[in-house]
Amino acid sequence: MSTDAIVLLKEDHKEMRRLFREFEKAQEGPVSRRRTLVDEIVAALTTHTYLENEVMYPEVRKLLPDLEDDILESYEEHHVADVLCAELSAMDASDDHFVAKTTVLIENVEHHIEEEEQEWFPKVREALGRNPLQEIGERMIALRPDAPRSPSDPKAIKSARHATTA
Repeated sequence: MSTDAIVLLKEDHKEMRRLFREFEKAQEGPVSRRRTLVDEIVAALTTHTYLENEVMYPEVRKLLPDLEDDILESYEEHHVADVLCAELSAMDASDDHFVAKTTVLIENVEHHIEEEEQEWFPKVREALGRNPLQEIGERMIALRPDAPRSPSDPKAIKSARHATTA
């Protein structure tokens, strides 16, 4: 298994895309299936954004000040996803807005992933190189087992609040 931070984040992105496709297939299916999939999406996103907010973004921000604007935009995109995740977690899956809100979440996250993978990650890889990215990845791996999986987890709330004031 790679410890490269970008490889790890791309693996998360791949899993999220899989969950998004599953949700899109399940839109007309049983409400319980939509609920289960949204819970999985929310858990994956909560953990992923936590790791980026706590490890990847602060480290890149410190090492590559020229990417400040990219990082601040990413924090704000995470904030939008955090709000939608919190709302979806509290929402009944039979609510008329449940599918629409999930679709907006998916569209926002797909946009964020595309920007990271096509624009931001190549800049970071070129500027930092292998060893720093492996060190960042090792810190993310160490933090993952205790990372929040629910937007109501105090660690997720604290991380989200800190990210919007960073």
